[in-house]
Amino acid sequence: MKRKAILFDLDGTLLPQDQDIFVKAYFKLLAAKMEPRGYAPDELIKAIWHGTEAMIKNTGKKTNEEVFWDDFSAIFGENARQEKEHLDDFYAHEFFGARESCAFNPLVPKVIAKLKETGYRLILATNPIFPLIAVESRLQWAGLSPDDFEYITSYENAHYTKPNPAYYQEILENTGLLPQDCLMVGNDVRDDGAAGKLGIPVFFLTDCLINQEKRDLEDSPHGDFVALMEYLDGEGNNAND
Repeated sequence: MKRKAILFDLDGTLLPQDQDIFVKAYFKLLAAKMEPRGYAPDELIKAIWHGTEAMIKNTGKKTNEEVFWDDFSAIFGENARQEKEHLDDFYAHEFFGARESCAFNPLVPKVIAKLKETGYRLILATNPIFPLIAVESRLQWAGLSPDDFEYITSYENAHYTKPNPAYYQEILENTGLLPQDCLMVGNDVRDDGAAGKLGIPVFFLTDCLINQEKRDLEDSPHGDFVALMEYLDGEGNNAND
């Protein structure tokens, strides 16, 4: 069976970054946006982390968006739900300042264009803890467009997060794909590697590799974007065949 689709992680994969540096820059900008509205930076950041943890624990009964705002309003009160408009405005404007904490890989737009030309269905399988507007911003930093992908996960449309295998199962159900149709490409051995639990082959992008569990990758396809393309070419795979 020919491979039909490639699932791409975003942060550290299509968009090179040191996660700790990015998060620090992101929170600094977010705190500056929200402090005039009465949110002390330390309390705000703690609440964002708490809401993120709630999304990670999501059991699928609500979207991640609903889970986050339920958690956020439980901390700051029901009126805090009104801050969604201001957070969306932040992601549309001030968030751009965090771009400086990320790098740019000129191969990325070329690889995506080549894969589209070849006929692959491209899925952006980024951990859905951000709203779509924030995902789209980071895609632009990587030299890409939302139109490059037929399906993008975000906190609005996802009911789980990585590394829960149910996150990947939801993608399959929403796209009509089977595990053997796909290849997952990501830089986080735990989060992206979880796709393998459903039988989705995984290629680990090593430019910004996160391997907290120090897993041996010797038997797993891995390397940079050049190695990825060589891997796909080696399969003799053409999505149009």
